Amino acid sequence: MADLFADDLPPAHPPVDELREDAPLADRLRPRTLAEVVGQEHLTGPEGAIGRMVAAGRLSSMILWGPPGTGKTSTARLLADAVGMRFHAVSAVFSGVADLKKAFAEADLAAKAGQRTLLFVDEIHRFNRAQQDGFLPFVERGTVTLVGATTENPSFALNAALLSRAQVLILHRLDAAALRALLTKAEEIEGPLPLTPDARDALIASADGDGRFLLNQAETLYGARIVEPLDPAGLGQFLQRRVAVYDKDRDGHYNLISALHKSVRGSDPQAALYYLARMLTAGEEPLFVLRRLVRMASEDIGLADPQALVQCLAAKDAYEFLGSPEGELAIVQACLYVATAPKSNAAYMAFKSSFKTARETGSLSPPSNILNAPTKLMKEIGYGKVTREVDGRTVEVPYGYDHDMPEGFSGHDYWPEEMAPETFYEPVERGFEREVRKRLDYWQRLREQRREERGW
Repeated sequence: MADLFADDLPPAHPPVDELREDAPLADRLRPRTLAEVVGQEHLTGPEGAIGRMVAAGRLSSMILWGPPGTGKTSTARLLADAVGMRFHAVSAVFSGVADLKKAFAEADLAAKAGQRTLLFVDEIHRFNRAQQDGFLPFVERGTVTLVGATTENPSFALNAALLSRAQVLILHRLDAAALRALLTKAEEIEGPLPLTPDARDALIASADGDGRFLLNQAETLYGARIVEPLDPAGLGQFLQRRVAVYDKDRDGHYNLISALHKSVRGSDPQAALYYLARMLTAGEEPLFVLRRLVRMASEDIGLADPQALVQCLAAKDAYEFLGSPEGELAIVQACLYVATAPKSNAAYMAFKSSFKTARETGSLSPPSNILNAPTKLMKEIGYGKVTREVDGRTVEVPYGYDHDMPEGFSGHDYWPEEMAPETFYEPVERGFEREVRKRLDYWQRLREQRREERGW
């Protein structure tokens, strides 16, 4: 039965030795063993998670998370070979419920024949939540060992229930050494690339960590039958650089805006400009970046430099007036201003703590002496004044109009009678907030002086 079943189910990928001579270079160079997978030694090496599982001869379900062209599909196929499992692949882009049911039914048949199945699901994040839940019973009873591949952050793209049953393994973007190793393998098959050494380095840099893209570019160069080696300028004219990986509603988007925000907060204008340029050149909506810069001006600068907020809002107006690309200079100016401004999160912390206290204290009334009393009834019930005990006597304390007081300051208590005064805003000794600190200290000394004068 096992032999019949194997005949009925051809492998998802033909063995490397059986690939046609005219197959794409990237397919002909697919690794034959896990040891040949470049750039992922932290996983495939003897001490790596995959290396340990293969040595033990037993795989657990896993999610391979990494950028395009880093070897996720090759790793999954070789995993099955390494432990003698049947390999079945589906793509979430092209497959639906019917394809999954068929895959699970075939895996059940294989299990009865004594053959375990590694189910590889490419772009697994593209399955919706209900479809992802459909994997759970088959993973739990061991019908399949699931290996999912995704370029998106599994924390956001996959169900928590599925994540709890699978180990997340991170594949790294291929570094220059790994990409050079791929080119060396290509040259062993096709001969030297028609490039100067500098152009070869430029080709590697243009791949942006994507091994398949690099090999496709190399194949284009071989196919052109170039006689004289190209220098970097000639290569740039002949080939297009890989477009940076950037989805406006996915992980790259959030990673870069986080990097921009933290660079601004850390007062590094050079890094801030780099991440700003990364986002805008990748096609990010400029108004999204401006909204975040406005937020930074309030959250991380505040009154340490009140002009930061003004600069960001002015940049928004300038961009809306000029459009791209002229208006992008105003965004750069705003980015530089907030990155070089003195930093304080005192206003942000005051915002959080005051809102927390407001929620906790409910509907406490302000003291009566600061309530308006426009009617006779309101005056009769105490609006506009408050009573205090002074030397055993009950005295009325009317509202004191600050502009009628010395120094323009009355020093009254403006807090609800059931609540002790609290301190939410603590300005720092940086930028303009140093001056604000001086004012608050001055008013506090006057407040204490007024209380001594009044006896309460």
